[in-house]
Amino acid sequence: MSLHEIVLPETKPETEWVRGRALQKMSPKFRHGSVQGLLYMAFRTWADGGAHGRVAVEWRFRIAPPDRIIRPLVPDVGYLSYDALAPDACEDDVETPLGAPTAAVEVLSRGDRRADVADKIATYLAAGTAVVIVVDPRTETVAMHDADGIRVVSAGEILTHTALPGFALDVAELFARAKR
Repeated sequence: MSLHEIVLPETKPETEWVRGRALQKMSPKFRHGSVQGLLYMAFRTWADGGAHGRVAVEWRFRIAPPDRIIRPLVPDVGYLSYDALAPDACEDDVETPLGAPTAAVEVLSRGDRRADVADKIATYLAAGTAVVIVVDPRTETVAMHDADGIRVVSAGEILTHTALPGFALDVAELFARAKR
């Protein structure tokens, strides 16, 4: 911790630093939680199967965009490749990494403000996240934000990204399973 870091207490649900203020995440309702859980399982199965990296739900990262203060962000699902943080890294570095996740997944809730979501996407990307995946359960779409722009996938398409080699998720199946 330094004078150049915003440190917030751990809360349930977690609190992040967004648009210059502490913002507590919302407790998920069924559909949000179901989508989040399914995404976690898909990412975890993929990451473990290929020894790609670590995956966790509501994993707090200490995000450090260039020339900006370090702040906590907590993606709904976070993936951190072993290239970014070695498999044998010390426990403290793994528990609350200093740096951006390789992929950050945000599942939208009804109360999310567009400006807050946009700030989180911009902060992740500025800090080095390869892809920010924004999932909208209401429209059943998935927007992948990266350095090249935004790509939206929906029913009938497969979610893939170069930062996630070998990962593939059927979008229609994700949203169908989330309703059960």
